[in-house]
Amino acid sequence: MRALLSWTRHRLGAWLVHYLTKPTRNYFVFAPGSAERLRKVLRCGDVLLVEGNQRFSTAVKYLTQSSWSHSALYVGEKLAPGRTAAGEPLDLVEADLQHGVTAVPLSKYDCFNTRICRPIGLSDDDRRQVAQFMIDSIGLEYDLKNVIDLARYLLPTPPVPVAWRRRMLALGSGDPTRVICSSRIAQAFQSIRYPILPIIEELPEHERSRAGYTVREILHIRHHSLFTPRDFDISPYFAIVKPTIELGFDYRSLAWDK
Repeated sequence: MRALLSWTRHRLGAWLVHYLTKPTRNYFVFAPGSAERLRKVLRCGDVLLVEGNQRFSTAVKYLTQSSWSHSALYVGEKLAPGRTAAGEPLDLVEADLQHGVTAVPLSKYDCFNTRICRPIGLSDDDRRQVAQFMIDSIGLEYDLKNVIDLARYLLPTPPVPVAWRRRMLALGSGDPTRVICSSRIAQAFQSIRYPILPIIEELPEHERSRAGYTVREILHIRHHSLFTPRDFDISPYFAIVKPTIELGFDYRSLAWDK
C-alpha cells in the first residue's frame, strides 16, 4: 500500500512538473542576445538571470514582483563539465523542477531576456570554488513526491499577502536533494561566506557604546531556500553587467524608422 501511494504521488508530481513547465503565450524579447555576445562578457562565478516563459515562471515573477524567474551560474569554458554534440561548452549550471541540477549551453537562452549579476571583489580561487560547488551538485533532482509544493503553482497569481510570498517560493522540506535554481546558487555563495541579501541586525545604542568601538550592524545568513532570482538583481554586492554597453555602444549608429 505504501509503495502504491509513493508511486501515485510520484506520477502526479511528474504530471504537475510537465504542466507547470509548459511555455506560455505572448512572450516578448526586448533585447535579443546570443551566446557568443554573453560569453565575451561573462566571467566565472557570474549569475545569469532569465525571464522565463513557463507557467511556473509566471508564478515566480508574480510572487517576487520581478521580471526574473530563473537563475543560473556561469562556470566558464575551462570548468565546463562537457560539450554539446555541436561542440558548444556546457558552461552554465542551473537547477529546475524538470531536470534538477544540470549543465547547459548559453545558447539555451538566446531568445530570452537576461541579466548578468557579477559578485564584486571575489578572487579567482573564490570564483572557482563557487563554480565547483555548482558543478558538484549536478545530478541532484527535485523530489517529485512533494506534490503539495508543486500544486500551489497551478494558480499563476495566487492571492496571498505580500509578506508570505517569499516563503511560498521556498520549495522542499530542507532535503539537500530537493533543489531549485536560486536556492542552490545561494548555497554556493554561502559556502565562501559571500553576502547576497543577508538579514541585518542593528545593535542597540547602549551596546554599541559599551563595546568601545563602532559596530552598527551584524549580518546574519538568510536560509538558502528563501532566496529568489530577484535577490541577485537588487543585492548591493552584485554589479549589473550589460553586454551591449560592455562591448561598445554608440547610439549614433542606430538606424531609426523615419
